[in-house]
Amino acid sequence: MMQKPHFTKETKPVRFLVTLIAAFLGGLLFVALHIPIPWLLGSMASVFIGSKWSKLEFYWPGYIRDTGMIIVGYSIGLSFTYSALIQIVHQLPSMMFMTLILVSFCAVIALFVSKLSGVDYPTVLTGSIPGGLSQMITLAEEIKDIDLTTVTFLQVARLMMIIFFVPLLIFSPLFGGGKSGPSSGLVQTVSTQWDALFPSIIIFAIVSVVCAIIGKKVKLPTAYLLGPIIGTSALTISGFHGPVLPSLLLDISQFMIGGYIGLLLKPEKLNNKVKIISLAVISGMVMIIGSWGLSVLLIKMHGISSSTSFLSVAPGGMDQMGIIAHEVHADLSMVSAYQLFRIFFIYFVVPAMLKWLFKHHTRKRAESFGVEWHRARGGD
Repeated sequence: MMQKPHFTKETKPVRFLVTLIAAFLGGLLFVALHIPIPWLLGSMASVFIGSKWSKLEFYWPGYIRDTGMIIVGYSIGLSFTYSALIQIVHQLPSMMFMTLILVSFCAVIALFVSKLSGVDYPTVLTGSIPGGLSQMITLAEEIKDIDLTTVTFLQVARLMMIIFFVPLLIFSPLFGGGKSGPSSGLVQTVSTQWDALFPSIIIFAIVSVVCAIIGKKVKLPTAYLLGPIIGTSALTISGFHGPVLPSLLLDISQFMIGGYIGLLLKPEKLNNKVKIISLAVISGMVMIIGSWGLSVLLIKMHGISSSTSFLSVAPGGMDQMGIIAHEVHADLSMVSAYQLFRIFFIYFVVPAMLKWLFKHHTRKRAESFGVEWHRARGGD
């Protein structure tokens, strides 16, 4: 591919404008094609393709993505009513069980990918764990001998596959074409008119932004999403009622997030591109199939709808799963709770487990090297 020229800070507005136009056209195309969540998928796909073939280096400011995350976080937080909280507490054992099974399943898939690709297991495992993208990349940076480029690619490839294929599955006849309503009646999805937002939206907006900033300061995982969820849910449980956002505003939030995600995947930096890309796609599909199997088990255990169950255990990001859950009228509070539990489990428990595993792996490799060196020396 042709080397792109170096751009200065002054060209950022031009680069962003071009990226914005590409993302908007992609969203319009996906709307015309009746593809699910078009403003997320369309903007993501067009920015990804455009950034690879355009002579201009695409640019999408992080604060735009963060704004979109705050909007989604607010929408998710509205679903955490007191009755929803009680229901979630009753399902904590199931959340732990499903999370452990999913993480173990990912570890097994990573082992096969490592054997077939020749990439060391710690790198593939770090790239396969369905945690927050930024958290797993940060963890990879802290551990020696981890291939950061491969970890980033595997994480982004998994995320993009989930974002593309999960909506197609959810809107397919397998899950009722996305028509299933909320199993517990906890989520209202009636579109709100713009004039109905005020004045109650003001206090919720202030709380959401402040909680996002505080979350960033205290290093919460996905702070711009989790902060507003915590703030909004606290207000909701306390008896305050925030307005449901108009669908146009939710489309804009999807657009803000999609353009940013489209720039994350950089396959040109990979070694053994074809093999790793192929294995990433296969492992992603296996992960989706495994998640579907877990969702069937979850339905048997709690009698929730198929769309709610699948989105609860799907190994994607909470923001993307929340967006899809809102679109198909799934139980948003339940989906968010399962996804949130997994994020905290992976954020607080998995790093310690991975570091122990990697130390054990390194020690075994060193011992093996020492034995081989001793044999070679003894043979001289």
